Amino acid sequence: MPNTKKSLSLAKEKIKILLLEGLHNNALQLFDENGYNNVEYIKSSLNKSELIEQIKDIHLLGIRSKTNITKDILKHANKLIAIGCYSIGTNQVDLLSAKLHGIPVFNAPFSNTRSVAELVIAECIFLIRGIPEKNFAAHNGIWLKDASNSYEVRGKNLGIVGYGHIGSQVSILAESLGMNVYYFDIEKKLNLGNAKSCSSLQELLSISDIVTLHVPETDLTKNMISYADLSLMKKGSYLINASRGSVVMIEALAKSLEENHLAGAAIDVFPDEPNSNKDSFNNVLQKFPNVILTPHIGGSTSEAQANIALEVSEKLVKYCDVGTTIGATNFVEVALTPNLNKQRYLHIHKNQPGVLNKITKVFTSRKLNIASQYLQTDAHIGYVIIDIDQKENADEIMKELKAIPETIKTRMLL
Repeated sequence: MPNTKKSLSLAKEKIKILLLEGLHNNALQLFDENGYNNVEYIKSSLNKSELIEQIKDIHLLGIRSKTNITKDILKHANKLIAIGCYSIGTNQVDLLSAKLHGIPVFNAPFSNTRSVAELVIAECIFLIRGIPEKNFAAHNGIWLKDASNSYEVRGKNLGIVGYGHIGSQVSILAESLGMNVYYFDIEKKLNLGNAKSCSSLQELLSISDIVTLHVPETDLTKNMISYADLSLMKKGSYLINASRGSVVMIEALAKSLEENHLAGAAIDVFPDEPNSNKDSFNNVLQKFPNVILTPHIGGSTSEAQANIALEVSEKLVKYCDVGTTIGATNFVEVALTPNLNKQRYLHIHKNQPGVLNKITKVFTSRKLNIASQYLQTDAHIGYVIIDIDQKENADEIMKELKAIPETIKTRMLL
């Protein structure tokens, strides 16, 4: 029987990649270095109808935070292999729907850690020195040369809510400045340096001069900081949020500032953010001269964007080339080595009894030797990788694998 590998293992130049929102050039470079040159690069996001039209024919999609991949959009993604979120979070994608379509979603949870941490430390210093008010006054011709209500961060208590990669990095930098670091996390975390764990959020709020938030967007963290929580903070203390816009109740924060309970705040993320730089931004906090407002730029440094572009693109290439799903946020994780001299079949299916037997039978019925087989499952899907020695019968094998009723997506690699 003739070898049909050329028509089934899609050539790299035929794999269509769409990169949106002006990703760093490192993404283009890495794809090109790995043989993927069929790339469309767009500096902006697309509206829903444009995205639906584009997603019909692409195999890999790269986005940042402005592009929302919903269940309705995924219905049209018949050829889509994987999605790369060039960001820390993946809340812009319907992760469950993507998984049920056999589409792993990759992100870069660590690449902008330092950038966010540095911004937070800078805001700590600016807030406690009263820089926002003095800057505002100077722009309006007022000279506020005054040391009152202006302090060093050394010796002050910094409370960190969420002691993950960013929170712990903030902890290290803050301690190097002589700050006393306290943290609260719902998971048990090993403290770094002299940082001390608090038993509750309320305890942390009550002892901190500055509180900084570094939590993901979940049901537990939505509206986590309310007026009652802000009231627990010291009078004259400060709040920093560079995590997610849904974490702080903005109206409650405005009320606390109006009452002069909090001395200031720095907010980088908001419940409602403009879709582009061309859209206007309106927020109740704009009237306060003691509040630093930044346009969701915690991770927006050249270094962070360069690192994110490399990290996410490498994960997409590895999945496309080898089938490795390490780093996927919505998928079972499988680490694979290149399938040298083997024919590899990737099969994503509904997790139901008997499917693995059906898949294996496709090969054993042809007396093909299975050199290796991997299987990972979760509550929704199973991911099977099978390497066989003989590089033939691929057309018939693929047809039969696709005919298994529980099949979601299947690929063949050489």
